[in-house]
Amino acid sequence: MTLELHIGTRKGLFTAVRRGRGTWRLAEPEFVGVAVSMVLHDPRDGARYAALDHGHFGSKLQRHDGRRWREIGVPVYPQLPRGKVEKEGMGRPWPRSLRLIWALAIDPGNAGGLWCGTIPGGLFRSADRGKTWALVNSLWNVRSRRRWFGGGFDTPGIHSVLVDPRDPQVVTVGISCGGVWRTIDGGERWTQTAHGMRADFMPKERAADPDIQDPHRLAHCLAAPDRQWTQHHCGIWRRDQPDEPWQEVRAKAPSRFGFACVAHPQDPDVAWFVPAVKDECRVPVDGRLVVTQTRDGGRSLQVLAQGLPRRSWDLVWRHGLDVAADGNTLAMGSTSGGLWISEDGGRRWQAIDERLPPIACVRFAPS
Repeated sequence: MTLELHIGTRKGLFTAVRRGRGTWRLAEPEFVGVAVSMVLHDPRDGARYAALDHGHFGSKLQRHDGRRWREIGVPVYPQLPRGKVEKEGMGRPWPRSLRLIWALAIDPGNAGGLWCGTIPGGLFRSADRGKTWALVNSLWNVRSRRRWFGGGFDTPGIHSVLVDPRDPQVVTVGISCGGVWRTIDGGERWTQTAHGMRADFMPKERAADPDIQDPHRLAHCLAAPDRQWTQHHCGIWRRDQPDEPWQEVRAKAPSRFGFACVAHPQDPDVAWFVPAVKDECRVPVDGRLVVTQTRDGGRSLQVLAQGLPRRSWDLVWRHGLDVAADGNTLAMGSTSGGLWISEDGGRRWQAIDERLPPIACVRFAPS
């Protein structure tokens, strides 16, 4: 079986391929010198999407239909009347211009449907394979949006879009810092569902406010999508039903802070995380890059490090960890340009390349 992995980096898009039981091989990069913030492979028609961050020249989106890349549309924010200023929860101006495409997901309810999560905090939807985009006004206009604020970026951002495989009308999004929102009618109405989380960086009386939570990454089990996981700024949380509060995972671990989180596609009790030292430090705990895994629904966490560098300052961002459809093959890419693969659920890792540009995302193509 052929496995294909797309790697978005600060200086281009790389692709690693393994055929059968062979070795992983890296192809020549595409978009050399351009930052790639997100990648999506659409199994419905084989198209690939790459979100590009040109810095001063803005964000762009490209689609590959089998022969070459073509530039397509990008989300556009509606503008306020001249002279009117909107502010977010920390009192900073909230710009209405696209800063970054942070999440891309398939909308299976529409033949050409796509979801796009952005900075500054807007969710967009396309019905024509990304040619045009429409802001999901129902989420943008929720009253509590004024309490959202930026985490690692100056303004809020939508980094996770989970579509329920049983019903494409059910979508969950994660926002830093704005909590977890869910729709059951395709985006007509939204409900805040971050209840149970805790924001230690806020005053005690506001720590449980769901509208200011900072989930770093959301993941769900495809076979049992009601089981959701999140790597939060202040811990790891699990939820078993969408109408239940999140339960904190308190098992012993090197750290409960981190960015990356992925869930096993078939086993709802299995998930992986990458711990780090929190806040302004943001390095591996004790200078050692490891992955943690739960196999029992969060009751315990195992440290997985075989094959990873014993001394390292690599950090793994939100989308720097992914698991293939087989549930055994994992990929991890770091801010220091390291790319590792595990083919046994994370027990052993092999370095594919340790000198790539800083890695923003790794995503397996559907097999």
